[in-house]
Amino acid sequence: MVERILESAIERELRLRVEALGGLCIKVKAIGRRGFFDRIVVLPGGRVWFVELKRPKGGRLSPHQVWHLGEFSRLGAVAVVVKSTADIDRLLGS
Repeated sequence: MVERILESAIERELRLRVEALGGLCIKVKAIGRRGFFDRIVVLPGGRVWFVELKRPKGGRLSPHQVWHLGEFSRLGAVAVVVKSTADIDRLLGS
C-alpha cells in the first residue's frame, strides 16, 4: 500500500520549520482573489515568500493559481509551489 501524503502534512512541516527559524508562516485568505497563495512566509532578514502548497502526488495548480504565481514572480516577488519536504529543504536552504 502506497502512503498518501496530504497537503496538510506538507503545510504543517513548512510552518514548524519556518517557526523554528524564528519566522512567520501566515495562512492567507484573500477575499475576492480566487487561487491566492496558501501561506506567506516571513523570515528574519526581511525574506518574504508567497507559497502555494500542493500534495506530492496529483496536486495540480488551478488557472488562477498559475496566474498569481506568474504575476507575483513578474513583479519580483518570490512565489513558489511546495509539494514535498525536499521543496521545503530547498526553500529554507537546508
